[in-house]
Amino acid sequence: MSKSPRKSIVASFGLLSAELENKLASDQQPAPLVPSVGNRVGAGVIGAAHRAIDDIRSERDRLKALVESGGGAIRELDPSLIDPSPYPDRLPDDDEASFEAFKRSIETEGQKVPVQVRKHPSSPGRYQIVYGHRRWLATKQLGKALRAIEVEISDLDLVLAQGIENASRQDLTWIERALFASRMDDAGIKPRHIYAALSIEDTELARMRNVYRVVPADIIEAIGRAPKIGRPRWLDLAKAVAGDPDTLDSIRTTLAKVDPVETSDKRFQRVLSAIKPATKKGLGPTPISDGSGTKLAALVMSPKEVRISAEGSLGIEFLKFVEAELPNLAAQFALQRNHEKP
Repeated sequence: MSKSPRKSIVASFGLLSAELENKLASDQQPAPLVPSVGNRVGAGVIGAAHRAIDDIRSERDRLKALVESGGGAIRELDPSLIDPSPYPDRLPDDDEASFEAFKRSIETEGQKVPVQVRKHPSSPGRYQIVYGHRRWLATKQLGKALRAIEVEISDLDLVLAQGIENASRQDLTWIERALFASRMDDAGIKPRHIYAALSIEDTELARMRNVYRVVPADIIEAIGRAPKIGRPRWLDLAKAVAGDPDTLDSIRTTLAKVDPVETSDKRFQRVLSAIKPATKKGLGPTPISDGSGTKLAALVMSPKEVRISAEGSLGIEFLKFVEAELPNLAAQFALQRNHEKP
């Protein structure tokens, strides 16, 4: 018996294109197959990943349009023997109604489109999902066998395959994509491969890193998908946290108290409201006056900065006085600290 050749990403893409996935999500009916066009891509995405980013993008666009029939033999597997992808790209839905409807369609009409799996790299006899997590979870909860196509695929191919599927999804939120990038980053996936997997440029990855390198994954996951919260507000949250890392404890305390039925959008708002007042209190200038009410200066404070600007006819003179008194203030501060020590 001749050994089957290793399937490229193109073959792996097979029946499970984003087109079919979107169709399945809407009415569980199989979409018409697009005939194979031209020659098969020889080196697949892996070869493309070693070329310029423009070439990667062009290759990805070709793969998105290419859906080959007969991508592999369909098997029926026990869902309990299957684990999720090591690079999860979705957070739990706020409303379980859509998943329950999806699960009912599987129960009544059957699983129209197979998922894609690979052998688990470290657990013999088990598998990992390449994509099709919702179908896997639905059949697992229903106690039904899962129709699947098994492929040989590396970690790098796996994240790129997920990225190809996700590129045409309209429901992935910005933070879900950023969290997917974070997990690839943590796994040592090179930036050029992350660009290809997420269909983004280096500037967008930089913005994502500005968030996930400041806001820990446990906090992002506790907030959730936040479909109405876009990139600017996540960057706003990251900026507030970066300005005062102690706010992370406040955020975790806030999230621990939220109502479980609260939407992820509301959780985000609650978190931002909990830490924003601390950063806003010092934004308004505080007037400094002498005993007679004469304005001398305006004070602006933030967690890491104090600014005093001259006000009125005596303002400049007052600033010079403050400057001259700084050594005395520092000495008094040190003396007070020594007295407070046990």
